[in-house]
Amino acid sequence: MESFTDLQRFRKRAYSLLGHCRASLCDLVDAVLTSRSVTSFAELSLSPVFRRAWQSLYKVLMRSNPPNFKLLSLYRDYLPPPTAGSQMLLAGDHTAWPRVWSPTLKERTYEHQPQSHPDDSAVTIGQGYSSLVCVPESSGSWVLPLLHERITSFETPLEKAAGQLKQVCDVLNQRPLSLWDSEYGCASFIKQTAEIACDKLMRLRPNRVLYGPPPPYGGKGRPAKHGDKFTLKDRQTWWEPEKQQTIKDETLGQIRMSQWSQLHFKQSADHPMTLLLVERLDEAGQPKHQPLWLIWVGQTMPALAAIWKLYLRRFAIEHWYRFLKQRLHWCLPHLGNAEQTQAWSSLMPLMSWQLWLARNEAPDQPLPWQKPLSEKTPGRVANAFATILVRIGSPANDPKPRGKSEGWPTGKARTPRPRFPTVKKTYSKPKTAPNIAA
Repeated sequence: MESFTDLQRFRKRAYSLLGHCRASLCDLVDAVLTSRSVTSFAELSLSPVFRRAWQSLYKVLMRSNPPNFKLLSLYRDYLPPPTAGSQMLLAGDHTAWPRVWSPTLKERTYEHQPQSHPDDSAVTIGQGYSSLVCVPESSGSWVLPLLHERITSFETPLEKAAGQLKQVCDVLNQRPLSLWDSEYGCASFIKQTAEIACDKLMRLRPNRVLYGPPPPYGGKGRPAKHGDKFTLKDRQTWWEPEKQQTIKDETLGQIRMSQWSQLHFKQSADHPMTLLLVERLDEAGQPKHQPLWLIWVGQTMPALAAIWKLYLRRFAIEHWYRFLKQRLHWCLPHLGNAEQTQAWSSLMPLMSWQLWLARNEAPDQPLPWQKPLSEKTPGRVANAFATILVRIGSPANDPKPRGKSEGWPTGKARTPRPRFPTVKKTYSKPKTAPNIAA
């Protein structure tokens, strides 16, 4: 019989850290992990492992406040060590929780969302959440979430991600490599994360403009900060790369890598970067797709033949976001305030970690239309989690009956909940000095 020793220890430590209403939170986590399809949040109370009334689902989220920093220390202790000669991989991104029809929810903002159809809108109204995860394997969809927090109306995704990166790097005992999408490949994020002990590999938008190192000082006037302009979409502005290598990939075919050093953004001249160009070539040796632009900011850079594959591991966080919304029912409840939404969102990493710790010993229980898998995915482990709970039990105590509430007094008026407008964040471009002719 499987022991699930790591999973049991993890659940006991997590239970001791949850604080107020921890027994109800533990039952809620187990109900989500064992409920594959539900149409409403209240249906989770029908799960056999949720031993309380349906009203407790909302009360526990109102009264509890899972400590993210303490849980981060717990997650750190269970992080798998990287292989010899490699770095721990972190990936960051943000996603939206749509709440279009919730005018009583505070701090709703305009958020981007994936388009399922070309006619759909890419903008929704809701709350944004920033996440930082560890990517433990060289392939597959597993991630180990460390932080999953709401972006408030007075924060930007870049500010939130920089704060999360600093918080995680401060508790790690090693220098990780973080992977970021093109939204984070800008001067603002470079400056906000400059003092963090972490290497960064970021994608660039193809319309970015970089600058080379400044020319030697001529002795008159202010020293120049920028050198020649390097426009990504204009090959006429490119100079010869310092390194270039063509490799043969089994899946993608011929890949050509080019490298330029000591480039910078206009607003971050004091932070040099290494620019990388990844191109897929046809049989004639010509680029056949839109190129991939990457920038490296950090210490010793990996080899050209390996660094572009490291960036592809960033997409594991996209699989985790889909898993949250489809299987862990993250966007299902219509909660009334930001405290409830944050408490509910803090449970998402906790559930994901339990699936990871159970993956090796969990039996593969595919649905009738699914094929068996040798390497189990998070969804496959979730299919078998009900049988796992039968063996390991719950660290929470049984509920104690407290009688029946008298309910709302007859004739007492109910005060309508206040409505709040949608917050529209503004972006102000950095001011430039006026060009005064001599």
